[in-house]
Amino acid sequence: MSVRSAGAARAGLVADTAPALLAERGMRGPTHRAVDVAAGLPQGSTSNVARTRQALLELAVRRLADREARVLALDEMPDPAAGTDSLVDALALATHRALTRNRDLTPARYELALEATRRPELRAYVDAAGARFLDQVVALVTALGSPDPERHALSLIAWADGLMFSCVAGSYSARVSDLTALRESLRELLAGMTGS
Repeated sequence: MSVRSAGAARAGLVADTAPALLAERGMRGPTHRAVDVAAGLPQGSTSNVARTRQALLELAVRRLADREARVLALDEMPDPAAGTDSLVDALALATHRALTRNRDLTPARYELALEATRRPELRAYVDAAGARFLDQVVALVTALGSPDPERHALSLIAWADGLMFSCVAGSYSARVSDLTALRESLRELLAGMTGS
């Protein structure tokens, strides 16, 4: 393995470990030393990838956004012209994946979002990560015929965020909505937005 590819592999390992520590231990979890230990890296490795705590948190934000993008795959949603049912099925499946196979992403994301309310320098990174999803959801509801895409995108994102929080950290954490319930909720929400 070349020095460059070894460095890239190490950076990837640090980027994966920081959000895992966030989910497991909260904001105090991802220190440089803790990431080194959890990743099985020599001491100082994380500092070589992300010099400061801010850089480490920025790395965690970017990695979480990339992982969530793969889980939700909004850019792979069916064309709304194919019908609301196929879109509802795809959105319900993506939401269910986020609630089951990728539950660890949600606490880490909320930890970073809350920290960004106290760290303006982190806010820009959290907002940029969220903008990727917002732009896709606005395009999606626009294609569905929403008369107010920005407001409806906010409603859809708020529904998903609220559901994920409730099922991962809130009063519904002991149970997860099944696909049928998610489909029905999404169908009702999208019907209210588009009047269909």
